Amino acid sequence: MGKDQLQNTDFKHIIGLISNAQNKAFKAVNKELVLLYWEIGSFVSGKVDSGAWGDGVVVKLAGHIKSHYPNLKGFTKRGLYRMKQFYETYHKIEKVSPLVTQLSWSNHLMLLSKCKSIEEKQFYILLSVKEKLSFRELQRQIESGVFERTMLAAPNVSTPLTHFQNNVNQVFKDTYVFEFLDLPINYNEQDLQNQLLVNLKKFLLELGGGFSFVGQEYRIQVGLHDYYIDLLFFHRELQCLVAVELKTTEFKPEFLGKLNFYLEALDTDVKMPHENPSIGILICKGKDTEVVEFALRRNISPTLIADYETRLIDKKLLKKKLHDLYLLFDQKQNEL
Repeated sequence: MGKDQLQNTDFKHIIGLISNAQNKAFKAVNKELVLLYWEIGSFVSGKVDSGAWGDGVVVKLAGHIKSHYPNLKGFTKRGLYRMKQFYETYHKIEKVSPLVTQLSWSNHLMLLSKCKSIEEKQFYILLSVKEKLSFRELQRQIESGVFERTMLAAPNVSTPLTHFQNNVNQVFKDTYVFEFLDLPINYNEQDLQNQLLVNLKKFLLELGGGFSFVGQEYRIQVGLHDYYIDLLFFHRELQCLVAVELKTTEFKPEFLGKLNFYLEALDTDVKMPHENPSIGILICKGKDTEVVEFALRRNISPTLIADYETRLIDKKLLKKKLHDLYLLFDQKQNEL
């Protein structure tokens, strides 16, 4: 290695140290800022609830802060009530309140404005902490209805997949949304596969945390023949390979035979001894639920059948379906 190359390596190391320090500083500042808003919200909440303060006092407080700290933003009447709402929303939820400082204030403001139920807010806080979602990533997850899709999902899985210790319903989706793709009008499976890889970061966001990309058209050899898996991933929590086969048509039972063959080859020649059996996902352009259930009944491999949309699903429709599901659940509970 030449002198210039050694210097470049040293310089990259220094840049890495600076970047790491900046990230740590940003996280520390964010934590203190959110904690400050929490404490202000707590104080204002106590005063308003006790009747000691009304709107007029909050307006005076906003003016008082502005006169002492003219460069500070966010301490208007509306901002102070947002802090009050922030505290009142989460302070009684033991599972969530310790986590609030791990999200940026802008993410909290988005959750307070876009998420109606406490269950939805709690879901996205836990998801944001787990997957370290940025503002735009969180915005995308909310707009694509990840909460509603997760609550409504009853993924079509084979019996062996239900034997996994982890809850597969929290890992896989029944419907995937690929609104970020730029597909031609008459696209084929290769077009779909290529566009998913062009948008790999967004694809991984839709798949969910824990997925690591292994390869495209991943080659496996059986006998004297080569076969190619559309996309291969590894899931860290499940500790297994995940083979993804893409279909631009509605699910057909014969698709399973090919996927099972791939899974057997992966488990025989690729899987490490400490890893769990490989999982297969068929992502199709639509599926008949009854056909899927019949096809999976005697399927001996851990497989999942899902479909995909290339446009965002109407959130109002998702919320209505979720509301109807809650009503049905309450009705059954009352009948017991």
